[in-house]
Amino acid sequence: MSSEIDGAALAVFVFFFLLVTVMGFLASRWRQAASLDHLDEWGLGGRKFGTWITWFLVGGDFYTAYTVIAVPALVYAVGAYGFFALPYTIIVYPLVFAVMPLLWKTAKQHGHVTAGDVVRGAYRSRALELAVSATGVIATMPYIALQLIGMEVAIKALGLTGEVPIILAFLVLALYTYSSGLRAPALIAFVKDIMIYVVVLAAIVIVPSKLGGYGAVFAAADAAFLERGQGGILLTANQYLPYASLALGSALAAFMYPHTLTGIFASAGVNTIRKNAILLPAYTLLLGLLALLGYMGHAANIEVQSNNDVVPALFKYLFPSWFAGFAFSAIAIGALVPAAVMSIGAANLFTRNFWKVWVNPDVTAAGEAKVAKITSMLVKVGALLAILFLPTQFALDLQLLGGLWILQTLPALVFGLYISWFRAPALLAGWVAGFVGGTLLVWSDGLKPLHTFSAFDTQITLYTGLIALVLNVIVSSALNLVLLSKGDARGASPRGTG
Repeated sequence: MSSEIDGAALAVFVFFFLLVTVMGFLASRWRQAASLDHLDEWGLGGRKFGTWITWFLVGGDFYTAYTVIAVPALVYAVGAYGFFALPYTIIVYPLVFAVMPLLWKTAKQHGHVTAGDVVRGAYRSRALELAVSATGVIATMPYIALQLIGMEVAIKALGLTGEVPIILAFLVLALYTYSSGLRAPALIAFVKDIMIYVVVLAAIVIVPSKLGGYGAVFAAADAAFLERGQGGILLTANQYLPYASLALGSALAAFMYPHTLTGIFASAGVNTIRKNAILLPAYTLLLGLLALLGYMGHAANIEVQSNNDVVPALFKYLFPSWFAGFAFSAIAIGALVPAAVMSIGAANLFTRNFWKVWVNPDVTAAGEAKVAKITSMLVKVGALLAILFLPTQFALDLQLLGGLWILQTLPALVFGLYISWFRAPALLAGWVAGFVGGTLLVWSDGLKPLHTFSAFDTQITLYTGLIALVLNVIVSSALNLVLLSKGDARGASPRGTG
């Protein structure tokens, strides 16, 4: 891509970035509460977000700036395999419809703000609470870094180089999150999602018309993969199982992250969640259309040093400068919403399940809010330092591990909603087995998301996170049977009030 600054694109970018900055600071007055000095208000928006606000907020922090960059980049690199994100976002919503209303009821009834709160209330185990909370924080950190990487790609496409632009964008994000809490990304999500829809719908109509139609796009992509000798526009037979396991494992992990749970806990009620489980698949359609940009990159003969540059290069090549600036601003704003929610989710976990438990049990509600605000700033600083001083691949590798790690919190968080059989020591042992075993497996495979089992002449390849989850459940169940056989009543009914 050209490194020259495009004045028209930059002007459009700056206009929309300033627009959402103003909205971010004004958000503290939107649906204004008596005070934001309470985690329910600062960190959950008062638990009053209705159907449309929740739809934009959850969609905004689930379909992120890095999604806009990375999904087409993966399709550009490997072809059909990159479309695994589509079935995973189809699978996830029935799970949301079935599980999340019950989780919301539990959280609302007992004043829980985080997954750690829910686990403590269910099992009355500080150790299990700490394990779940720590997992949420460390899995979220690289996710925030990826949003800043997505923003960095968009800023560089404008011709801006150096660290100053990304630092300034970070400061804006940090300041309005501190002042407005969850209300800021909820309000900005309206603008962000509308902009992304405009960009993608324009692209799927205009780009193919300039490249000879969709037939030509698919033919060009197929030819490019054949020339490379890897990838393709169709899955091969040996890709079916790993593709399906990636989709299933990713779906199970998606709503275990602190930022997606924050959106759920901020909802006004169970009907809001159910309606969103029905409406959110509209984003899956958007994602599928977005993924096609990877094939369009081949049809346009785009050559890039990094696959992540495919989308910006395509827009710079085929669209006028003003629309390219609009697209880049949509991507950058698309980083602000999830990064803000992620930092809030991580801050809520640290405040409720570490600071209040281990440092200052007598902290007031206002004190909790202050600690959370400061922590949200520090979390973003950590993510910024990571992308400034560490290789991008480091953040990608950590995000791969983050998905595996957060998946190991599912048994402790979800099983207790339905059955009272499991005990805390058993779930903690399962978490250790899945967390450590899965990490070692990924490390032994060279930080790859898939692991291959070989037996005789048969090879089976599966998503490592799913393998780790199976190990987690087996260890938890086996130890639980041992505890029950010994009459161990610890971690009594998971329906405890905490």
